[in-house]
Amino acid sequence: MVPSPLTLLLALGAVAAALAEPLRFVDCGSIDGSIQEVNVSPCPTQPCLLHKGISYSINVTFASKIESQGSKARVYGEMLHVDVPFPIPEPDGCKSGIQCPIQKGHSYSYLNKLPVKSEYPSIKLIVKWELVDDQDQMLFCWKIPVQITS
Repeated sequence: MVPSPLTLLLALGAVAAALAEPLRFVDCGSIDGSIQEVNVSPCPTQPCLLHKGISYSINVTFASKIESQGSKARVYGEMLHVDVPFPIPEPDGCKSGIQCPIQKGHSYSYLNKLPVKSEYPSIKLIVKWELVDDQDQMLFCWKIPVQITS
């Protein structure tokens, strides 16, 4: 059986999505860890177009330089150099793909969701995502430009 052109196109699209390029990001102060890769899905181009009513998957691969019993995420929308807190469903890093306690020298994949509520304004801003350790030091901090759209 020969696959139809539509089947081939869908298969190629799935492969392209699976091979998504890591995002270009700015490290904004990772002290106790080093970021290896940041992925936001779906976000095929930058700035990421974040559509209202959609939840985006966040995956950050990082290596820890310290030991910590736990971790906590803080997310901000940065507008005109002012950080506006942005709620996420699960701020506890130990419930977001990281096996705690965090070990020095180990790599981790942090997984979370970024929900874009329909009541958010349609604006361009910077998303700033921090993960802090027990001492409130940065395991990682990254920033990417986004545009919230309908």
